Amino acid sequence: MTTCKWSNRHTSSLAQVQVHHGDIHNLPLADRSVDRAHTDRVLQHVADPSAVLAETRRVLRPGGRAVFAEPDWDTLIVDYPDLAVPRAYTRFVADEVVRNAGIGRQLARLATRAGFTVDKVIPITVTFHDVESADKVLGLQRVTARAVTANYLTEPEAGQWLHHLATEPFFASATVFIVTATADMAD
Repeated sequence: MTTCKWSNRHTSSLAQVQVHHGDIHNLPLADRSVDRAHTDRVLQHVADPSAVLAETRRVLRPGGRAVFAEPDWDTLIVDYPDLAVPRAYTRFVADEVVRNAGIGRQLARLATRAGFTVDKVIPITVTFHDVESADKVLGLQRVTARAVTANYLTEPEAGQWLHHLATEPFFASATVFIVTATADMAD
């Protein structure tokens, strides 16, 4: 089992914390050997979110706690005068860019099916008021170019959109859903 050095640096003073590196679909941990689990914007990228949740449940002790945080990319909005353009951008992100774009809304259901009792679902709306910061997270320029290639936007639409985003007051938001859950006592 390989220990992740980066994470150890942040937890080395915590004797009760062990950090391991492994495949999230097949964790290198024994059944019922973990008290707590947390994923943050991971399930949107994995091959099989249901399998990951089941694997998380497998390693958690009955009564163990898990926290899962995932965006729902269909909630992405960007302020722009012609609503069709940001809607097309969001549709492209949800359809083509993020593997599991709707995972945020699915988390509670998938966690329940995996053997968790969902304690809370907390929606957090992330907002951006600075296009440069938003571009680092949302990849506005890069993703817009890909949306043109995929015929979600035309070249003129994309040019006007990017010019507007760079020169006008900027606003965008998306919702991240945080699910807190407890591993069911009975398997």
